Amino acid sequence: MGFDCRQVVAGFLTITMFVMLGNMIKRDHFDSVHVRLSETSDGFTDTSKSLDKTIAKFDAAWKEETGELKPCWTKPDSDDVEESKGYVTFSLTNGPEYHVWQIADAVVVARSLGATLVLPDIRGSKAGERRTFGEIYDVKKFIKSLDGVVRVAKSLPGDVGKIAAVQVPNRVTEDYIAEHIEPVYRKKGNIRLSTHFRSVNMKKSDTKGNLDSVACLAMFGTLELQPAVQEVVDSMVERLRTLSRKSDGHFVAIDLRVEVLESKGCQESEGSEAKSCYDGMEIADFLQKTGFDRSTTIYLTQTVWHSSLDPLKEFFPKTYTKEGIMPADKKLKFLSENSVEFQEAIDFYICAESDVFVPAISGLFYANVAGKRIAAGKTQILVPATIPGKSAPADEFLSHYITKKNHFAYSCYC
Repeated sequence: MGFDCRQVVAGFLTITMFVMLGNMIKRDHFDSVHVRLSETSDGFTDTSKSLDKTIAKFDAAWKEETGELKPCWTKPDSDDVEESKGYVTFSLTNGPEYHVWQIADAVVVARSLGATLVLPDIRGSKAGERRTFGEIYDVKKFIKSLDGVVRVAKSLPGDVGKIAAVQVPNRVTEDYIAEHIEPVYRKKGNIRLSTHFRSVNMKKSDTKGNLDSVACLAMFGTLELQPAVQEVVDSMVERLRTLSRKSDGHFVAIDLRVEVLESKGCQESEGSEAKSCYDGMEIADFLQKTGFDRSTTIYLTQTVWHSSLDPLKEFFPKTYTKEGIMPADKKLKFLSENSVEFQEAIDFYICAESDVFVPAISGLFYANVAGKRIAAGKTQILVPATIPGKSAPADEFLSHYITKKNHFAYSCYC
């Protein structure tokens, strides 16, 4: 029996369509707006696209589509809220990807109550570990940015009595504050907030109001690294750009942490082909097939080199962790086992400043780095996927936070 050429072509096109649909479904899973929280080589075909060509393509597409983004919130008037005598206290926990939301919720609550916001401390990963806010973040910048929005005290006065503990959902609303928080505040006089993260809704806000403006300001206009930490980030970024001469100083940052990859929450969902994490070998395959050549400089959020990353380094020799590029005189302070909070902050800000960001792990780190990049106009975020065949255009894997403009940051920038 002979073959009908039209049937062969139709079959091929059908298979191609299902492959493309599969990749879109996987990326939608990875980019889910409700972030779930749980705690060249002979084997590959070399491609002709270089990193700087890829970046130039993304830059051109971005400028042609939307142009430069600017803050579209307005700073609330200080006369809009009646001032009260109480205080709102809270702590920052779990890394900078959580800090931005904890700050936003605390500022929104304090603003709504007319209360004074007390500068938070920073809790470490181990019980009893804590740092002052000023060890990592710029205190002067924080207080100045909130001038006229909410009063800020560097510490709680000594004559303050008992403080009522109040748990609030992330992205707290005005109705929730009025119903659940204000009555406690009026009765007790002072409250301590704890933001509850079951899931994080990253969707754009459908309405515009004073609290939305306050949240936008708090998330994107208050937090900067204190000078000593920013100096380390700047020196590491400069080192990465120096190593990237063949790509005009461009480099790729990848959120890839071995301990997270090995955790139970990083496994594929049962009965589902969607992946929430990609290992070093899978990332190497993805980058090669989307056009990044062997000279590409890569920064990993892994602190100390792990043997499971060797396949990635085999394909991309210029792959570095913090210990590989941090100035020698800074390692004792920033790379010790007691410096996790510094390491997390360094990773967050380098990923935000890189030319291309690739989240090998789905979650809140990815979501909030994406928000910071959107605010800075750095929209080159590639979500990894398993690519059948030898190559695929890199722009097919742009984050849906970017292509669909469904990230909360688009409520703040326009």
